[in-house]
Amino acid sequence: MTLGCKVNQFETAAMTELLRRRDHELCDDKADAVIINTCAVTAESVRKSRQAVRRARKDFPGAVIAVCGCASQADADEMAGLGADLVGGSGDRTEFVDKLCELAEKRPGAPLKDAGDPMKRRVFELLPAKAAEGRTRALLKVEDGCANYCAYCIIPHVRGPVRSLAASEAAEQAKGLAAEGYKEIVLTGIELASWGRDLPGRPGLEALIREVASAVPDARIRLGSLEPRVVTPEFTAALKELNNVAPHFHLSLQSGCDATLSRMRRRYDTERFFRSVELLREAFPLCGMTADLICGFPGETDADAEETLRFIERCRFSDMHIFPFSPRPGTPAAEMEGRVPNAVKAARCAAASAVADRMRAEFLDSLAGTEQDVIFERGGVGHTGNYCLVSVPGAQPGMRSRVRITGRDGDVLTGELL
Repeated sequence: MTLGCKVNQFETAAMTELLRRRDHELCDDKADAVIINTCAVTAESVRKSRQAVRRARKDFPGAVIAVCGCASQADADEMAGLGADLVGGSGDRTEFVDKLCELAEKRPGAPLKDAGDPMKRRVFELLPAKAAEGRTRALLKVEDGCANYCAYCIIPHVRGPVRSLAASEAAEQAKGLAAEGYKEIVLTGIELASWGRDLPGRPGLEALIREVASAVPDARIRLGSLEPRVVTPEFTAALKELNNVAPHFHLSLQSGCDATLSRMRRRYDTERFFRSVELLREAFPLCGMTADLICGFPGETDADAEETLRFIERCRFSDMHIFPFSPRPGTPAAEMEGRVPNAVKAARCAAASAVADRMRAEFLDSLAGTEQDVIFERGGVGHTGNYCLVSVPGAQPGMRSRVRITGRDGDVLTGELL
């Protein structure tokens, strides 16, 4: 079971591949071992991680329950107390799989805990890049760790410093995925914009994208979440030269109010964020532009919330992920004054969602009559490069085709094959 981000999804797929290489098979029941890859980004994600461990212990009483990820990194003792037999952390996946195989043979006695110290990690762990069977899209993890230390986030403490996969190795892994038939490769990391900071010469993210995209010219390259400051004229010019970078960009916003961004310890203001939006739209007209938003951060006033609504309208996002603030123990934000009542947070989320819904509809309508590159994932439904769902009668899973957009049905575009 995997909770949390795309990095966790990649790492779960990698552990699955490592186990297959040891002649183990995935199964839905009668499992000898259960792996739970946990998340600690919010208090709610930790609660769900605990719940998953309890459920696994109940549903598979005779199996080895192996727990890894950010929540177990933050509190290995707690996970062991919930019934886990093996508790790892957020790194050393190969060693974690080795220990799991040993425990499955011997059957555990006392829980084995070995989460390690994330702050001592200095080398990117090379893992096999694999995706779930039957999918057309594969994840490729190219970065781990974070050094931003935002006020609400525990992740730098449980993931450790920035570590980057060399561009040449990323290109080789991308070639392997393309050879297996994956038509889209998503570059992902804990803080993707930090890629290269630990490498000789401190290359920028555009250098990685250029090498990977050039290595697999027939595959679509999609970028994971970007910190706005990485978007510069040089960055967008480099991406524009490539023919296979998906015109979809997810920028980490969190708030549209400068006072709130300052309390969050974000390293940009709204004007710098908006400049990133402008640069990307200049280079990629009709690109998808998505963002995350936290509503009800401590100290956020009604006026701050209104300022945020005006700003997201100015940005004209094609879609948004909107969350109420959830205090994460161990972070500065958890101790901040000015807590916003839950009912107020819910109302602010609803107001932001209403704006986001309208912007999404406007963006989808703007695509009518255009031609889009679509990779179909299931019966007649696939994603455009700018990350919109489109339905086309007769399209088969795995097919990639140009599609003329004819309209939309709710949040799904309609079209015809060209």
